[in-house]
Amino acid sequence: MNLLDWTVLVFTLLAIVAYGTWRTRKQKDLESYLRGGRESNWFTVGLSVMATQASAITFLSTPGQAFESGMGFIQFYFGLPLALIIVSIVIIPLFYRLNVYTAYEFLENRFDLNTRLLTAFLFLIQRGLAAGITIYAPAIVLSTVLGWDLTKLNIIIGLLVIVYTVSGGTKAVSITQKWQMAVIMGGMFFAFYMVLDYLAPRFTFLEALQFAGVNGKMEIVNFDLNMESRYTIWSGLTGGMFLALSYFGTDQSQVQRYISASSIKESRMGLMFNAILKIPMQAFILLTGVLLFVFYQINEQPISFNQQVVEVVMESDRAEEGQYLLDQFGRVQEEKNEIIRESRDNNQDEIARLLTAENDLKLKFNEISLQVNSDVPTKDSDYVFIRFILEYLPHGAIGLLLAVILSAAMSSTAGELNALATTTMSDFVKRLSQMNVSSDREVLWSKLITVFWGLLAISFALMADLFDNLIEVVNILGSLFYGTILGIFICAIFIKRVKSREVIIAAALAELLVLGLFTGTTFNWLPFDIGFLWFNVIGCLAVLAVAVLLSNGQKESELT
Repeated sequence: MNLLDWTVLVFTLLAIVAYGTWRTRKQKDLESYLRGGRESNWFTVGLSVMATQASAITFLSTPGQAFESGMGFIQFYFGLPLALIIVSIVIIPLFYRLNVYTAYEFLENRFDLNTRLLTAFLFLIQRGLAAGITIYAPAIVLSTVLGWDLTKLNIIIGLLVIVYTVSGGTKAVSITQKWQMAVIMGGMFFAFYMVLDYLAPRFTFLEALQFAGVNGKMEIVNFDLNMESRYTIWSGLTGGMFLALSYFGTDQSQVQRYISASSIKESRMGLMFNAILKIPMQAFILLTGVLLFVFYQINEQPISFNQQVVEVVMESDRAEEGQYLLDQFGRVQEEKNEIIRESRDNNQDEIARLLTAENDLKLKFNEISLQVNSDVPTKDSDYVFIRFILEYLPHGAIGLLLAVILSAAMSSTAGELNALATTTMSDFVKRLSQMNVSSDREVLWSKLITVFWGLLAISFALMADLFDNLIEVVNILGSLFYGTILGIFICAIFIKRVKSREVIIAAALAELLVLGLFTGTTFNWLPFDIGFLWFNVIGCLAVLAVAVLLSNGQKESELT
């Protein structure tokens, strides 16, 4: 990075923070601070919903996911449009009619205070941990690639978010997210253009897609009925739909975005904006990763995109062994590049053999790295996109793309902190204390709670470890809780005979079941694996089944 990159990066981030802080500096009551005064139009709502969901993890991990596994991850979103239609028809009118600050207020009206507090508590656990991950994700990658101090980077990202979220509340989050999405998509389109430009001497766009398809990267739909497969059309349409229903219908970080709209119509249009554009946006980001796969077949590819892995091996007493693998890896790449240059269509079997050889050499190198220092992650898919940015984009664009990553982290984290503060204030502090204070004092309390959650998220980020793929981690974390929460809401809306005691018992048992299955799958205690999307279905159906059984049992005992 040079002075131009630093100027673009710092100016972009500070301009967004300053603009959001200045535009929303006079929030005097909870209505304006926590719900934005219900003044947002559909476009602001739509972009805010999209920006809250699209964290830095989306733009760091998704291209790497496609580079490694192809377009199949897009199936994760197949159930989302249907879920948003259901939320628009069923949930939005309900929340507007009750004039709620949080989704969980409805549960007290339907059941009792205990159900409201239990569901809000499950949300706080899940979203509090997720907020830490959304800060940590860009911090760990940028610190590794750029040599920045990880602790300082976590703190800087967290504090920048806290500043404007505390200053302006919900309105500040929505306003800044519009500009952040503009920066994000502008940067992504430029990166996509640069990949195509680098491929142009060797591949046209269609030829690149054909080459990627032959090498297994363009399989969009998988009809496999095996539940162990993470991404299939069935898991996307069922598990993905259940996850999206719970996320958009019951997760306060999303509910808060669309109940800030000026009307039910504006709120619905904001969600339909996402129903139409979310899958194309994710497909575009995945396609960028697929084209990066093609790019690195004709350009030098590092044996690990995480440079720290290479340094660990080459600075150890096994450097000679590491150098041998590096030399072998280079020779395989040269041979493959020559074949692709001469006649890629007639030598696909040879290309496949060389790709396998490359992968075997990477695995051997990673094994050495783990033996030397097991604390350095060898899974490098999260580093693919950032490595391309730093090594192949022109100066100025590097600063812009880094601003994209940090803006995405800030926008998503701001939405999460805002929702955590609103839930804590509305569902716990105000509801349990019954305090009677001025509007100014309520806003002050909300700001202090936002600071608390911001500092807690930074603390989680400082304690986090890098997982295999960060975008999967966030979705796995959500899947452990969303099914149970969704089951509670479905009981509340559609199964009138279920009472509070029954739904609380059902939720507790369902959550234990999901956590037990997840633990068994993770540590291989079970004789089978379960793709994480199915946890949403299992948790939800378990709540419904147990609650209905308990309700029927209660009814029979009353009759006798």
